[in-house]
Amino acid sequence: MNITKENALHEILEQFNQMVESVQNQLDLLEKIIHIGGTAIPEMLLFEVDSNELKIDVFERDISEKIIDMIVLQSPVASDLRKIMAIYQMVSNLERIGDQIKNVVKLLPRIDDVEVYAYMSNIILSMVMSSNIMVRKAVSSFINNDNESAIWTIKNDDVIDEINHKLIKDTIMKNKYSEKTQHLLFTFINLNSIISNIERIADHATNIAEASIYSIKGDDLRHLKHNEKSQNKGVPE
Repeated sequence: MNITKENALHEILEQFNQMVESVQNQLDLLEKIIHIGGTAIPEMLLFEVDSNELKIDVFERDISEKIIDMIVLQSPVASDLRKIMAIYQMVSNLERIGDQIKNVVKLLPRIDDVEVYAYMSNIILSMVMSSNIMVRKAVSSFINNDNESAIWTIKNDDVIDEINHKLIKDTIMKNKYSEKTQHLLFTFINLNSIISNIERIADHATNIAEASIYSIKGDDLRHLKHNEKSQNKGVPE
């Protein structure tokens, strides 16, 4: 690899690491917001979320352009091409994680029934914390060339999905607010949207882990997962 290619790849990796840091800061902020409790978000935290979101969007645009330029102008060898394509996939998923966090922050103040939210907030916090760990492990697997961390992340995606479904089911079964049907309806709709966005964060972490495995070993797990799902269709539980 000549010095020009090395510089181009170094710039991409440097900006990628900065984007990762911004997304991780955003996840930490979301944890803090949920941990505080209640649906009113302090102005300072809202400002930080908005600032981080702008940074993440700029990183996504700049890194994508640098990757395209490197492919067109530098003709990277196969191993480098695989690495930058993995980064391209990760950057897209990191940007979507940022969008999901922003969606959760927007939805929180719309919750009508604060009592119901208080009952569910600990489980929501647990989901956010689990998703945060998944994102960190997925990215770390790529940076540290650690295939096992990537596999761990993919396996733990199902855990987040189970928490999501159990949360909705338990809340409906235990709710004692039948006289507030209208408020409950809006609350459940908004809470479900929040939970779905958090679940998608875990999904994006899985996508990042798959891109990491592709970069390390050249294995594309997306097709493997698709084939497994196809084989399992129609199989009785």
